[in-house]
Amino acid sequence: MAKRDYYQVLGVDKGASKDEIKKAYRRLAVQYHPDRNQGDKQAEEKFKEATEAYEVLADERKRQAYDQFGFAGLEGMGFETHDFSSVFRDFEDIFDGFNFTGFFDSFFGGGRSRTRRGGGRSSARRGADLRYELEISFAEAVFGKKEEITFTRNESCEECSGSGADKGSGKKVCPSCGGTGQVRRSSGFFSIATTCPSCNGEGEIIEKPCAACGGRGLVSRRRTIKITIPAGIETGKRISIPGQGDGGMNGGPPGDLYVYIRVLTHEYFERNGNDLYCVIPISVSQAALGGEIYVSTLENSRKVKVKIPAGTQNGKMLRLREEGVPYLRSPDRRGDLYIKILVEIPTKVSGRARSLLQELGTLTGEQSDPKPVRLSDLQ
Repeated sequence: MAKRDYYQVLGVDKGASKDEIKKAYRRLAVQYHPDRNQGDKQAEEKFKEATEAYEVLADERKRQAYDQFGFAGLEGMGFETHDFSSVFRDFEDIFDGFNFTGFFDSFFGGGRSRTRRGGGRSSARRGADLRYELEISFAEAVFGKKEEITFTRNESCEECSGSGADKGSGKKVCPSCGGTGQVRRSSGFFSIATTCPSCNGEGEIIEKPCAACGGRGLVSRRRTIKITIPAGIETGKRISIPGQGDGGMNGGPPGDLYVYIRVLTHEYFERNGNDLYCVIPISVSQAALGGEIYVSTLENSRKVKVKIPAGTQNGKMLRLREEGVPYLRSPDRRGDLYIKILVEIPTKVSGRARSLLQELGTLTGEQSDPKPVRLSDLQ
């Protein structure tokens, strides 16, 4: 039978938050829990299906792969449809507020454990990816820049070369699991392989832990690196820096560092894609007679000359080609700058100015009973 879409299984939208996904799974788990539906094969299948869906959608990396490539995206990630380890690891959190403590204790023999799928002896594991939030100015996002960032990551312990064992000491096969890294517990029709509590799934135990890292094989260190922020980047975009995440375990490769960008707003400019927008005030006489003005750009000291056509109306948009934001993947191309004209009407008029304006109104045929203008004529 074809597998159902995971979002459909949990009854949530594709953009659902982690909390919404957790609540949806909790509701289904309570409804189809095997202890409440003993002998009901259909309930058993629904419980397994919901648990499988939750394991994928609650994991950021698996969810991203599933969203992009569907079920095929989960292949090669170590995901097994009947391995509910990540779900069971977080059961107490998922069912916070529900009186299921006795069930979980009987199911796992008490306490929470961390399942390691592969089992076996100290296989290499990739380090975790790290996230860094970087705030930059509007102009820096438009033109790009070099930036130094400082962050903390886990690195291989130099004292024990990442083994976790003190010098002169080593590891031995875990007597609790016989080196498999897993112990199996059963409840009803379930048979669950959980992480061995003695060796935490490694299959081996350290005889004498390294004093520098406490047997973890990793130590926390601060690092400062230089990164390049490309011109044209926007809020929410991320910069990937391979190999700058946490160090791997047992000789595994390090994870990656992801720098997420947040762009501050600008006092005068707004951005829409690769185009910039600003509002420039002009006088009544400039609007009527036309002329030339100089408009400041985002580049500090540079100004561009703008021609104001005679008879310019309030709200008119003027376009300056290629004065906008560089394209992220084509920095030689730029968007445009759009200038919205704001005709400023004087609030205080002197005697001489009043006379001139009255004379202007007479000369231009000013009407005391003007007719309405069609809205379509304004578009």
